[in-house]
Amino acid sequence: MKFYDRDSEIEILLDNEKQAEKSATFTVLMGRRRVGKTSLVTKTFEGHKHAYLFVSKDSEAMLCSKFQQTIEEQLGIKVYGRLTSFRDFFEVVMRESLQRHFTIIFDEFQNLYKINSAIFSEIQDLWDRYHRESHLNLITMGSIRSLMKRIFEDENEPLYGRPTSKFALLPFTIDVLKQIFRDYKPDYTPEDLLCLYMLTGGVAKYVELLMDAGCYTKEKMLNYLCRQDSYFLSEGRDLMNQEFGDEGSTYFSILQLIAEGLNRRSDIDGAIQKDMGTYLQNLEQNFNVVSRLKPILSKPNSKTSVYEITDQFLRFWFRFVCPYQSLVERGQLSLLRKNISLHYEQFSGRTLEMFFQQKTMESGHYTVVGNWWDRKGENEIDMIALNEFDHTGISAEIKRNPRKLSFTELERKVSNLPPSDFGRYHFTLQTLSLEDM
Repeated sequence: MKFYDRDSEIEILLDNEKQAEKSATFTVLMGRRRVGKTSLVTKTFEGHKHAYLFVSKDSEAMLCSKFQQTIEEQLGIKVYGRLTSFRDFFEVVMRESLQRHFTIIFDEFQNLYKINSAIFSEIQDLWDRYHRESHLNLITMGSIRSLMKRIFEDENEPLYGRPTSKFALLPFTIDVLKQIFRDYKPDYTPEDLLCLYMLTGGVAKYVELLMDAGCYTKEKMLNYLCRQDSYFLSEGRDLMNQEFGDEGSTYFSILQLIAEGLNRRSDIDGAIQKDMGTYLQNLEQNFNVVSRLKPILSKPNSKTSVYEITDQFLRFWFRFVCPYQSLVERGQLSLLRKNISLHYEQFSGRTLEMFFQQKTMESGHYTVVGNWWDRKGENEIDMIALNEFDHTGISAEIKRNPRKLSFTELERKVSNLPPSDFGRYHFTLQTLSLEDM
């Protein structure tokens, strides 16, 4: 698959590189695994003087030996003797950058924790000593959010406050997904687009796998996912094991419950027979795997809330793959595929709501987008989008089947919105279905 989009991210990286010609820059690039970070920097720095260094889980001496060979080959930096400590390696880089401008890219930077946690203090010391006269464009990338946040956002960590630029690479927008689909299958259907969104969420690697395999329809995508050699069957486990470590089994249980629809705190505590508050907080704030949904404009301390898996692929994986690992291990993938078909329509109904909510937010016309429901559960609106500056908004009912939509019912629900919260907003009412994708 060819390279798509990322114009704004490329512009940021090139601006930082240009700035480093005068004074060193330190960029932190975060993003979930497979979102396209490596492809981004490879594309950006084609033809530019740079060295790409992947932090593998080797010993410190072995890693530094590989790094030394790379900078000698890619940057022409001559090093006498064999470097065995990261401090010595990084000092060579910083000293060289006093004389000339170049880019160093560390991929999976958080892996240095497992090699030698003291390395971050050594980087701090050398950066503080040299960066004012340096011309280094330093880029650190990482996919384990919890560790990257700890390294750069915990004020007790040595690299806190050192980066000059920090941003996250997000999955493709819906408009880009449509562009990719048009290139491969101009006559794709809304059902095909919904399935692509549900399985990939716009994650570049997942989209590439499906497009390169010629899986342009809903049926082909689901069949591909359920093949014996499918990359997707183990991907969810691999992703989460990286994040969770020793407490993985508890987090897996919580996420499976949420995916199945037990998404209230009381439901989760009851099912596991234990207070899961700390775990849920970690999933939301440290791992960024779930979000706590509240009725839009509700008070911050509102207890009317539910949890939802935010990543589309993980949401699907924990619903349809994780609970049935025994089928995967025994190779009974036809049963797995049959179960997906059985529950697909119901599951994808919420996916369709999330699709339109994301599309509306990406339009740039609204400051907040979400759902609304009352305490009694008698009135629920699938999407409310608000512009808090000009007090306009959209209220929408969303269904897969357009015949099940009722404009009259939507009007009734909107009339029940609390005037104290929504009275100043002028709403446009919409009914949306698969046909409107």
